[in-house]
Amino acid sequence: MMKLVMTCMIINFMAITCLFGADDFLQTADTVLVYQRSSGGWPKNYDRTQKLSANERLAIHAQQNQRDSTIDNGATHREIRILAAAFKKSGVQKYRDGATRGIKYLIEAQYENGGWPQYYPLKSGYHLHITYNDGAMIGVMELFRDIVRGDEEFAFVSGEFRKDCETALQKGLDCILKTQVRLNGKLTVWCAQHDRETLQPAKARSYELPSLSGHESVGIVQYLMGIENPSDEVKHAVKSAVAWFDRSKLTGVKLVTVGAPGTEKGTDKRLVKDADAPALWGRFYDLKEQQPIFCSRDGIPRRSISEISYERRNGYSWLGEYARDLLEKRYPAWIVRMERGF
Repeated sequence: MMKLVMTCMIINFMAITCLFGADDFLQTADTVLVYQRSSGGWPKNYDRTQKLSANERLAIHAQQNQRDSTIDNGATHREIRILAAAFKKSGVQKYRDGATRGIKYLIEAQYENGGWPQYYPLKSGYHLHITYNDGAMIGVMELFRDIVRGDEEFAFVSGEFRKDCETALQKGLDCILKTQVRLNGKLTVWCAQHDRETLQPAKARSYELPSLSGHESVGIVQYLMGIENPSDEVKHAVKSAVAWFDRSKLTGVKLVTVGAPGTEKGTDKRLVKDADAPALWGRFYDLKEQQPIFCSRDGIPRRSISEISYERRNGYSWLGEYARDLLEKRYPAWIVRMERGF
């Protein structure tokens, strides 16, 4: 359900209103405006559809100087889309102003090397890293792409302002190409986060080690395939990443949930043999042997999901059919488009 919601949110005005209903949409936009921070960005994980009382509005407004603006979990770029759609629907200036402040926030938050941190104003630790995790930076890139190509919702972004967005978009692409990991002389894929200075794969939480991402890299490749008239460098990046996905797939196994009486959830996850199962990819692959790794909160990589703690095994996505659609549908269609020259 969450994947469907995220997809619907990023397409266009009609897609956004399909989530809330036309009558409720401007109420959602009003709530979004209340949560906008003085930085121009937004925090994550609040209820955008909540109808706020006067006291609730005052309490939220009192928090506007908090340093919690982020692009994590779809925050900020999603709010900008909502406000842009609200302005297109209503013509009310406050929605345009809020969206404009949000876009300017993202331009300011971008590193000179083109990447975006998870939080801005900057925090400490892994929040400083260039963040691909959970589609954070790609969500921002898709927003700028739609602005630059002149989607209807962003008609108010013009002149020098649109040129600034175009510059940010190009810098972001440069960062993507520079952070694609090269091992043994071959381009592979990306880490979920990269160091903002060295651009090397970086650690996030204790169980999210420097690695190759079999999950986040899918979204990056799909973004690159959406570029019109891609350069030879972009084409090479796509083909190299797809080749890595093809040779890194796990076959003949499937992840199942079994009964486990006496455990917290009463169930447990296991990897079992199944010759007919669709291919799987690991969430993380090590940077030497390029094999899937699994990790508990102790930060020690393991080769099998059965070797990590029950809590992490059942509380995180370690394996999935992440690249199935990419390899079976999207990439073949992209190859045809490249061969036809459009």
